[in-house]
Amino acid sequence: MACEVIELLEVLWERGRDAVSSSPVSASQLRVLYSLDREGGINLRTLGELLGSAPSSVSRLCDRLQALGFVERAPSPVSRRELEIRLTSHGKAYLLELRARREEALLAAIATMTPTARKALLEGLKGFRDAVEETATVRRRDPTDSAVRLA
Repeated sequence: MACEVIELLEVLWERGRDAVSSSPVSASQLRVLYSLDREGGINLRTLGELLGSAPSSVSRLCDRLQALGFVERAPSPVSRRELEIRLTSHGKAYLLELRARREEALLAAIATMTPTARKALLEGLKGFRDAVEETATVRRRDPTDSAVRLA
């Protein structure tokens, strides 16, 4: 069941991503963009912690995103020794357009469902959200948990 859900979401998300740009970003780069959108300007170390990735990998991802004009590095207002990474207006516009296209694709699929199927989907999503939140809470309590981080 998990594989089927993953495949369906990947197909749906790709439809939205393909409609946004002729050169879409990778899934890893998209995680960086989402993290920066949520957190605002942050340094590489903090971004690496959020992503569960090594600083060198995060730096390379940010290099590519900077080359695309999606992120910028600037001196941190907190410490002159650190650089802060933040979304550019181009990066924000990309995410806004991506989210809009994905929402359109999702709404188009939901519109074809019967009212009974939509109600079942809503109930299932509520249960799924509760399970994800519970799993995240358990992982936050147990820092030795080696399972994949939720990002």
